[in-house]
Amino acid sequence: MQPRILIVEDEEKMRRVLEIMLSQDGYRIDTAENGLKALPLCEKNRYGLVITDLKMPELDGISLMRKLRKIIPDVPVIVITAFGSIETAVEAMKEGAFDYITKPFDREEIRILVSKALSHGALKKENAYLRQEVRRRATLDDLIGHSPNMREVYALAGQVAATHTTVLITGESGTGKELLARAIHHASPRTNGPFIAINCASIPESLLESELFGFEKGAFTGADRAKPGRIELAEHGTLFLDEIGDMPKSLQAKLLRVLQERSIERLGSTRSVEVDVRIIAATNQNIHALVQNGRFRDDLFYRLSVFPIHMPPLRERGDDIPLLALYFLKRFAEEMGKGVRSISAEALNQLRSYTWPGNVREFQNVMERAVILCAGDTLEVGDILPGPQKGSAIPQSFRALIPAGGISLDEVEKGLICAALEISGNNQVRAAQLLKISRNTLRYRMEKFGIPFAGA
Repeated sequence: MQPRILIVEDEEKMRRVLEIMLSQDGYRIDTAENGLKALPLCEKNRYGLVITDLKMPELDGISLMRKLRKIIPDVPVIVITAFGSIETAVEAMKEGAFDYITKPFDREEIRILVSKALSHGALKKENAYLRQEVRRRATLDDLIGHSPNMREVYALAGQVAATHTTVLITGESGTGKELLARAIHHASPRTNGPFIAINCASIPESLLESELFGFEKGAFTGADRAKPGRIELAEHGTLFLDEIGDMPKSLQAKLLRVLQERSIERLGSTRSVEVDVRIIAATNQNIHALVQNGRFRDDLFYRLSVFPIHMPPLRERGDDIPLLALYFLKRFAEEMGKGVRSISAEALNQLRSYTWPGNVREFQNVMERAVILCAGDTLEVGDILPGPQKGSAIPQSFRALIPAGGISLDEVEKGLICAALEISGNNQVRAAQLLKISRNTLRYRMEKFGIPFAGA
């Protein structure tokens, strides 16, 4: 969508000329006849650029610029005036104007100036975003927990961070695999380079290739300009490939080439581009089983798993529950301006009694809800609702599934998949939703258990 521009000009004819001129270039235009009438528009809308006259009744251009700094401080301002002089130009630039132009001007002159101002504004926003990203960089110190298996994770991550080695992080959903990847990146020699993340399961197969490798102009319908892919954008930094187990087989060979030859080819190009990128991959699936079943290339697996790190599930980190609880309690209390300072022993025991199938992500959500519900300065059992309850670690319905003589876990999983398919009328998308897995994971498990693909 094209940027929105506000034109503030007391001369109706000039205001209309500018509006028509810039509208023809595709910009969305609002107008105001003076600074006083422009202010409510600036409070209501998000503008990429403000073009204002200097000499106006009620509120002139200089005064308007001063007020804009409080409302939209990063918006670039172009000042237009018929009273062109060195003095007014200097005054406008001192007040933060992007540039200054005098009447009369031709169309090409204003078009070039508008384009430059919008690019400058976009760059300022990007820089502000990057500064924010730097402030929230994850480090190994941000990983919370002192349990033995977490200490092992810290040791491995600290050792590999100083290298350029490819890393494969395994673990259940919600264990903090991306947080660990960011920590490794920011503890590495590539810390000043970008950290680019992409989820291989969330992007359709038809788009994933262009997202990763980029494309040249004319590579396909709608490719009206060249675009670099995520691999190129991660130059001198780290590319994090989340849910690598869901990467289509057709793209695995191309990724293997990146790891082997350190080069890529954009879609629609025959020219190889060298890349200097570290790859950290992650998966919540059993990637060894994917290799054995032919769903994942063994040569790519060996390239990715040069240095494997396993993130333990929260149920195996019982000693870390108090640390996590206090961390999230303090964080959410500060964010919400609440006076919650501690957690009762009973509430802490309740948190420790739960198995946390959603791991740290689920724990974080429960703590956020609990802080919202807490009315005093101590978080109590009643605040943890409708969260984990004692005795919920092994639901009664699961107990009934296990007979005295035992049962095959594969048979239970196969039965659940068949039941989900039956309930959904063999709709794989809906069945995957019922089982809370991706469609690719469902299809892999159907193939594993020999369940026929009866529906789409």
